[in-house]
Amino acid sequence: MSPLPEFLVFTLVGVAAQLVDGALGMAYGVTSAGLLLGLGMPPVMASASVHYAETFTCGASGLSHLAAGNVRRRLFLALAIPGVIGALLGVYLAVHLPASWMRIALTPYLLGMGLFLLLRSAKHPGERTEPPRGTPILGVAAGFMDAIGGGGWSALTATTLIARGLQPRAVIGSVHLAKCVVSIAASAAFLFGIGAGHVIAVLGLIAGGILAAPFGAFFIRRIPARAATVLAGLAVLALGINNAVRVLT
Repeated sequence: MSPLPEFLVFTLVGVAAQLVDGALGMAYGVTSAGLLLGLGMPPVMASASVHYAETFTCGASGLSHLAAGNVRRRLFLALAIPGVIGALLGVYLAVHLPASWMRIALTPYLLGMGLFLLLRSAKHPGERTEPPRGTPILGVAAGFMDAIGGGGWSALTATTLIARGLQPRAVIGSVHLAKCVVSIAASAAFLFGIGAGHVIAVLGLIAGGILAAPFGAFFIRRIPARAATVLAGLAVLALGINNAVRVLT
């Protein structure tokens, strides 16, 4: 495939992932990584490409939340530092495991993330902003799974913390800024481990994310949250099933 059509394909992947993220406030990484896997990209390259792109997209989002006063320092630190540790461990494993093993390992992850999104709790949000007990462990686990699978940080951290009664505004702001730090750490580790990777894919993901951002903001106002969650869950579940078929064949 020549560079321009290839760039357009990855741009469409970025658009699709950004629309899901705009509607849900999460799932950019797991959606884009799943689509890249569906296109046949090796798992470690898919995760690296997503994290390179997220360094820019999440950076802008995280700094915007910081400027808006949505970030709580203690919650941010309780997520960011353990998240970096988990991400570095995940990158090390992703780089050193054979691609066939990684695809096998990612199959239950994608299936689980799809079911997780479908079965998300709809508990009434709380108003607490202090990090609850176990938040650092959540950060390590989310950072590790995010590096292995290319996404899932926000789906795991934001949903868990909001379900535990924390203020949604503080959770979303702190989670996004922490994700920026985790993405930078994971990107540096991937760059050291495998190099620049698929540059056209990274540029396409960034371009698609920028193009779709205004539409994502529009969709989040028009689509009911429950409907958007179900659609995203079904999409990720379908990607997991497709990955399972690829593993078995």
